[in-house]
Amino acid sequence: MPIDITMPALSPTMESGTLSRWLIKPGDRVRSGDIIAEIETDKATMEVEAVDEGEVLELLVPEGAEDVRVNAVIARLAGEGEEAAAPAARPAVAPGRPDSAPDPKEAPAPAPANPGPGGTARTSGGDRIAASPLARRLARLLNVDLAGLKGSGPKGRIVKADVEAAAGQPSGLPAAAVVEPSAPEPARQAAAPQLPETDVPHETVKLSNMRRTIARRLTESKQTVPHFYLTVDVRLDALLKLRAELNKSLESKRIKISVNDFLVKALGLALMQVPDANVSFAGDHLRKFARADISVAVAIPGGLITPVIRDAAGKRLSQIADEMKTLAARAREGRLQPAEYTGGTASLSNLGMYGIRQFDAVINPPEGLILAAGAGEKRPHVIDDALAIATVMTLTGSFDHRAIDGAVGAELMGAVRSLIENPLAMLA
Repeated sequence: MPIDITMPALSPTMESGTLSRWLIKPGDRVRSGDIIAEIETDKATMEVEAVDEGEVLELLVPEGAEDVRVNAVIARLAGEGEEAAAPAARPAVAPGRPDSAPDPKEAPAPAPANPGPGGTARTSGGDRIAASPLARRLARLLNVDLAGLKGSGPKGRIVKADVEAAAGQPSGLPAAAVVEPSAPEPARQAAAPQLPETDVPHETVKLSNMRRTIARRLTESKQTVPHFYLTVDVRLDALLKLRAELNKSLESKRIKISVNDFLVKALGLALMQVPDANVSFAGDHLRKFARADISVAVAIPGGLITPVIRDAAGKRLSQIADEMKTLAARAREGRLQPAEYTGGTASLSNLGMYGIRQFDAVINPPEGLILAAGAGEKRPHVIDDALAIATVMTLTGSFDHRAIDGAVGAELMGAVRSLIENPLAMLA
């Protein structure tokens, strides 16, 4: 029986993608782990690895095809013992149509071959666990042991759905996340504004996968998450002085700590001090996180992405600076892996470099809060009951009121302000 290759879900929010380039052609022999295509997702352009082995029968989706739905069949391999003869003529199926996937009633999955004990998927050698590359990455993200899983894929291979089931995650959701289900396609199309005709000269720019995803997720956030906002002014003078001293001592290592790195560290420590704010709303329960993983908004061509600094409270400022520099560069090159931009517990967005004094950011579900940082600027400020000039930054926290109450949010904002105004505490 021929083996179908389907469009994989390469990010937690991916619903469709663009097949940028094929790296195989009919007649080629493909082995598990071979790179077979490049696919543009809503976040980046990523290489796709083959899961099964066989000879390429046909490529069903041409290079450059847009809006190819996840799980749509994009190519076929000859099964074991089959010759790669020319395939029978078949009607063309539009790449984006959901009916391009096989009907499960007509094409039942083959029985697992060489299953290990208890039905777990292992190779004939018994040592290597048979799992798709996406399943392996997701297992690392969710801390799931593949050794005890029973695979539901071809030949008993462990696939993404098996890992999600083992972790108790609803299918298709990011790690450590339970989000509201997205509206069905017709509803989303109906929600799109119908603009009247205009005589004003203009051009029509087609939305990229990333821009469509941003539009959908932020609309869902504002419609389903009850935001409330808390704002504080924070003196930066002590932090700027400490930053200058640290950067001078780190010159030989070519590490430069930014104000944003201090903010990442301060938010991480504050979440550890106020654990009731380090939570996520999950329907009928809350998730309380034992670690602060900070998603940092990075502007990239066509949108933004949020690489995650894991355990921000436990890392030195120099580590955060070095890691943030690497992640930001990879983000702008479109080379971030899903594990590098999913699973944060809170977000930070900084528009201070653009001269923005204050703004309210939109929460990135399923996270419970986002901290928005404005520009540090000289302002009149009361110091020791006297009016003076100080460098002041305005910080605004956006909180999910389903998970975080006003008093808890206020306590968190106070902890962030205290750490920034007394920055030596971040070095303790």
